[in-house]
Order: sequence, then structure tokens, then C-alpha cells
Amino acid sequence: MTESRLLTLRDHIRWAVSRFHAEGLYFGHGTDNAWDDARQLVLGALHLPWEIADSYLDCRLEDDERFHLRELLRRRIEERVPTAYLLGEAWFCDLPFVVDERVLIPRSPIAELIQRKFEPWLAADPARILDLCTGSGCIGIACAYAFPEAEVVLADLSFDALEVANINIERHELGERVYGVQGDGFDGLPGQRFDLIVSNPPYVDAEDFSDMPEEYQHEPELGLACGDDGLDLVRRMLAEAADHLTEKGSLIVEVGNSQVHVEALYPEVDFTWLDFEYGGHGVFLLSAAQCREHQALFQSRVK
Repeated sequence: MTESRLLTLRDHIRWAVSRFHAEGLYFGHGTDNAWDDARQLVLGALHLPWEIADSYLDCRLEDDERFHLRELLRRRIEERVPTAYLLGEAWFCDLPFVVDERVLIPRSPIAELIQRKFEPWLAADPARILDLCTGSGCIGIACAYAFPEAEVVLADLSFDALEVANINIERHELGERVYGVQGDGFDGLPGQRFDLIVSNPPYVDAEDFSDMPEEYQHEPELGLACGDDGLDLVRRMLAEAADHLTEKGSLIVEVGNSQVHVEALYPEVDFTWLDFEYGGHGVFLLSAAQCREHQALFQSRVK
């Protein structure tokens, strides 16, 4: 980077877009194009809002700001570190979350369901919500905002992930009704039942995992890969969900591209596959009644 010629915010964004294209970077962690990624990185690194007036883009940077940006842009280009990790922050449901390489970067289409308060799928506002495989806690914390009377449990196998989730609970000042539980699947929740269980578990199958762009190598494998068909954990969740849902509860699970494996494994089950206006796929809903009806089937197909 030629420092003497990159003086303004606009200079740095323009240069970054050109380099991002030239180096073939991948965009899939909150942005889907070079311009948005470059703008997010440059503005975020300098603690400037996304909605900044266009005239500010022509402001010149101080030397220390230029040095800081140069290092972040180098890491984004040479090391393929996703922008959210470089900034230590990601946005989900219009809320900020602390993220680092202990957790996946929030990007689930479940955000759209939360913003609609899961309409028309819930019979009533849930009193207890479980965010299973919570990672940063973004889904559960966003649910706590959507349902301000609900108690929300954030569960994860990873102690490291729960440390990040707890930071986010504190950041959003939700400690009175949101808390973390460590355990493998439902193991840390014996006897507990919920009106809504939402999960974005690891579901990437072996083939897709081997083909993922380099940017994903910075994310914890524990949060992505889960067996040959990506369903090792989902099988267990389905087998046990009936025991953790209230009578009229609902289970919502994201499986992404592994939808094809779910449909092949359980052809007898009438999954409701949810539609998204702003992009996304592979999220199913089952009622508590369906989970009870098919529990024996689900249990029979656990590896």
C-alpha cells in the first residue's frame, strides 16, 4: 500500500475494493461484495458509523489511523481473516455482538424470523426460549429483545464460546433473564422444557467443508463440521427434542445445504421448511406434537 497516496477514507475504501477483487477474497460473513466489506472494515476500524455522510469520506486520516488500517487490510488480504474478526464485532438483528475466533460470525437467516417474532408460527409469545449451540449468543439475545418477558437459555458444548456469549449478555445488560449453560446438546438441561427451541448447530457435511473458502478456516471447526452428512448433532437433537418442549412448543433448526440430507434421512416426516424474503434456506420447523409423534423414528436413526 502506498501510504503517501492514500490519504482519505474514500482513498482507503477504493484501494481496498480494488485489492479485494484482485486477490479473489470471499465475502460470506455479513457482507456479500467487496464494496460493503471494504466500507465495513475501514469505517469500523476508525469507529465511524456505517451511515456516515458522504462528505466525511473525503476527510484525511492521521498517520496512526493509516498505519492501523494498513495492518488490518494486510491481514484481510494476505491472511484472509474475515472483517468481523478484525474488528471484533458483528451485527445481527441490528444489534452489535462481540466476536472472535472462538465463535462463528453471525449470519443466520433466522434473524429474519426473530425480527418478525416468528409470526405466524408461534401460538403465543414464548415464556422460555433455548438457543441451542449458541456460539456468540446472538440468536438467543436477539430473541430476548423480541420477547422482553421471556427467560432465555444459551447452551453450547464449547466453554470458549460461552465465554463470548457471556460477554454479550453483559454488553446487552440482559443478565437477569439470559444465562449460559455448558453441555453437549441437551445434556446440560435435564428436565428443562421450553416453549421455543432455536438452533443453528454445526451442519456442514464433509464435502462442503473440504470446499469452503479460506476465510472459513479462521472459524472454529466445532461450529461448522458435523460428520459425513453434517447431521451428527441434528440427529441427537431430533431424538431428544420432544423431552424438552412444552406441549405447544416449537423447534426451529438451521441445516443449510444439509437440507437434502435431512429430507433423505426422514422421508416420513413433514418438515415445514421456512421461506426468507432476504435470502437464506435450509431452516425447518417442527411442532412439539410432531417431535413426539416421530420420536421413536428419530431415536432409531441416531448413529
